[in-house]
Amino acid sequence: MGHPVAKPRPTRFGCFFAISGMFPNPDPSRAVRARPRPVDRGRRRLYGRAMAEAPDAETLAAGIRSGGRAALSRAITLVESTRADHRLLAAAVLDRLSPTPASTIRIGLSGVPGAGKSTLIDALGSSLTARGHKVAVLAVDPSSVRSGGSILGDKTRMGRLSTDAAAFVRPSPSSGTLGGVAAKTRETMLLCEAAGFDVVIVETMGVGQAETTVAGMVDLVILLMIAGGGDELQGIKKGILEIADIVALNKADGENRSRAETAASELRSALNILAPPSPDWRVPVTSVSGATGGGLADLWERVEEFRRIHRENGAWQKRRAEQRVAWFRARLDEELRRRVLGSREARASLAEAEAAVRSGDRAPEAMADAVLDALGLPAGG
Repeated sequence: MGHPVAKPRPTRFGCFFAISGMFPNPDPSRAVRARPRPVDRGRRRLYGRAMAEAPDAETLAAGIRSGGRAALSRAITLVESTRADHRLLAAAVLDRLSPTPASTIRIGLSGVPGAGKSTLIDALGSSLTARGHKVAVLAVDPSSVRSGGSILGDKTRMGRLSTDAAAFVRPSPSSGTLGGVAAKTRETMLLCEAAGFDVVIVETMGVGQAETTVAGMVDLVILLMIAGGGDELQGIKKGILEIADIVALNKADGENRSRAETAASELRSALNILAPPSPDWRVPVTSVSGATGGGLADLWERVEEFRRIHRENGAWQKRRAEQRVAWFRARLDEELRRRVLGSREARASLAEAEAAVRSGDRAPEAMADAVLDALGLPAGG
């Protein structure tokens, strides 16, 4: 005796998912209306609205190139906005500013909580502006998983840079983005470079397995640690240690100086176990003090040495080229999801799909396949 054939479950997915036998569509014309609007018409409509609310892209780009802080801040706000018209205007501005100067240097700085990242950046940045550099700092603060808010207190810990005419400090919330960086760190970094800042420092939230994301958008990563906290590798994930190009022991001053030297020796031994990031570069370990400024000159010499070696062997240019492609792919993924799933009908239908998965009526794998099939994206297509 054969098993009875299960009847299709009744569902309300007709407005978007018109799948025969699975999601009945009582009104086929509604499925047609739910399709995304042609891109060109939507871009013209949204771009026109943006022009009425803000300077046009060329004016904004010109203001950034001339070093205008108001224009730079406005562009960063547009980049971080979730509004569709703002996204279009931001993309137009970035396109007009490309390519940014190749002479800039992008530094990612990560470290354990309490390592003194902000204090060190304040001291290092001030020493660099005194040498004639223009320094931009993009400080990322974690966002609350409950309220979505962020304290954004890094700027208050960079007293000198915050008032330095040759510096620009921009705190940004992580907004739930993994990797220790904000959602639009890449775009903000390019805007700062276009505004004439030749040194851009990205301060991440703290060390974790996902912190390695910062390596995909900067030229080198400095890992900041502190001595005297027991096992110097405690709390450090192997991933972040592997992508560090320079390791710095902070707070190497006063009574802690000897402990810092001991910790530096231990870290050098630990790094010998790991494969070097480049055949031409062995990760150095240096001692610094953000409070006194000790060791900052040596740290910057290591940075310049890293740049010189990797420019000569071509790794510097290759890394940036690969990062541009990775940025394009990430942006493409983001836009595909937004344009395909961003309509009101799609969001309503997805909510129903999630409800079916949440209740256990449908398996996540089968439900995901059904959604993609309904969007005209069959497996293997």
